[in-house]
Amino acid sequence: MATNTGRPRWALRASAALTLGFLGSLVGTSAQAAPPAATTPQGDEIAHTVQEGDTLEGLAKAYLAAPRQWPLLQARNKVTNPRRLVPGSVVWIPVRLQPAESATVEFVHGTVTAQARAGDAPAPVTQGGKLEEGTALQVGPDAFVSVKLADGTVVRVQAQSELLLRQLRRRGRAGSLQSVLEMRSGAVESSVPPNAEAFRRFELRTPLAVTSVRGTHFGVAMGESGQTTASVLSGSVAVQSRQPETTGPSNPSAAAAAASMLAPGQGLAVAADGSVGAPRPLLAAPDTSGVPAMLSDAGILAINVPPLPGAARYQAQVAQDADFTQVLRHGSFADGQLRWKAVEDGRYYLSVRALDDAGIPGVPAVQPFVVKTRPVAPLYQQPAPGAVLASGTGELRCTQVPGVAWYRLQVARDAQFTQPVLDEQRLTECRLPLNTLPVGNYFWRAASLLQLPNSPSSQADQGPFAPPQPFTVADRPATLSPQSLQAQDGDTTVRLHWPAQPGQRFRLQLAPANDQAFDKVVLDTQLDAPAWTASNLPAGDYLVRIQVLDPTGLQSDFSPPRQIRVGSGISTGSGLPVSTSNGQPVGRP
Repeated sequence: MATNTGRPRWALRASAALTLGFLGSLVGTSAQAAPPAATTPQGDEIAHTVQEGDTLEGLAKAYLAAPRQWPLLQARNKVTNPRRLVPGSVVWIPVRLQPAESATVEFVHGTVTAQARAGDAPAPVTQGGKLEEGTALQVGPDAFVSVKLADGTVVRVQAQSELLLRQLRRRGRAGSLQSVLEMRSGAVESSVPPNAEAFRRFELRTPLAVTSVRGTHFGVAMGESGQTTASVLSGSVAVQSRQPETTGPSNPSAAAAAASMLAPGQGLAVAADGSVGAPRPLLAAPDTSGVPAMLSDAGILAINVPPLPGAARYQAQVAQDADFTQVLRHGSFADGQLRWKAVEDGRYYLSVRALDDAGIPGVPAVQPFVVKTRPVAPLYQQPAPGAVLASGTGELRCTQVPGVAWYRLQVARDAQFTQPVLDEQRLTECRLPLNTLPVGNYFWRAASLLQLPNSPSSQADQGPFAPPQPFTVADRPATLSPQSLQAQDGDTTVRLHWPAQPGQRFRLQLAPANDQAFDKVVLDTQLDAPAWTASNLPAGDYLVRIQVLDPTGLQSDFSPPRQIRVGSGISTGSGLPVSTSNGQPVGRP
């Protein structure tokens, strides 16, 4: 969501805009038509249409902090007799005279700053902090902040947004909240709780539009070209065009008469020239039934959803809570291939919305899922994917993972592992002989297990399995005669391979086994395929770690190091060790 820097963003100067609000609930006015006011508004003011029996003292009690402030209303409106107001006339109530309120930061992620007053230096926003009226919020890329107003309204400010808390006031000492927020750029989603108070006011303004809502869940976004979109998920709201601020408030009765209903599940767009589009149904929720219940990729958070007819783009978020007040990842995607930097292990919620050709977000699909990547699975060493092993010999081997207690290796006939034929759960080394495995086609997979602290030795925390890998067991051909064997220096060759997604590249680093911090890297290379072969390494133990380089430009953290061992000895041209008659390997001279 790009920041719009090509136009002034504070002044509301559009020739047309819109207001979303309940019919019959226009805030701060009477339902009775008001004659033209004797004065015009000066800044932020509420127009009160005088009813029979109204007095300035009564209006000061209803709108301001105390009845004794009525002289301020008299001075503002040039009223001769404060006890005899003319029914149908307009009394202007300056918002600055109302009691001030504050907002609370419920959650913050990433770089979010607040500027309390013009000219002040921006300060970091912290969870639990208070925000006063006039505070300007700036939310950086990959950031998010959730703000709670005094009446329980939750405002979720998305990444790359700028928002001004223009008014945080209360109608009288204990009355309803009067809140006006101004968006400079970006997107905001709001949840306004139902409230029986008829005079509560909540407005969210952009240069082209004003949304005024009570008791609903809605979102407003500003596009790169200046257009504004609004979408309503719950609560019935009214839509009306709005005159520029310079002409003063419109007649409330005439505005209500001209309003049309925007029902739940509808949205509209305001073009850059100020023209208001017709209400349209929101696109249906994307299909998230195929999202796995558990994701185990430690490098990239990758989720795929199938295409939705009519979708031009997709918006998606990952949050720690089902209300999406604690968002950790967000993004706009050209298709349903959702990609983010990985998150820590835990339970999360995914929200995906399809955008139509006008940029209006559709109904969100919300799906819970779990990320479980620790302890990390070992890397496969042998056999290679699809390799053929001689029956009665061979073994499964994978890298050691520092810090884990055991390894679990499984072998099955199918990739779903419905009935494993081998399942070893407490291997102290990541290797499993296959001497007894019959001829056939198989899959194998490996996982790491941690010993749980302060628990019996039987309790362990198992990490995710690495993706299944196929291999075949076949009968061995006739043994070659000793004269046909040719020894070669193959004892320093190391081969590794690992699962990957299409298009990914990799960075591999190698360090001595005693260098956990990788301060003395002996190899740092980039690979186009998920496999690595190295020759002529000196004998000894090494640590290897790998970083995923995704086609999107995202980079994972380095994987936890795995240990590999380079032995010494002489092997045949087919890679088999040369042994003496008593089975001992032949060493290099």
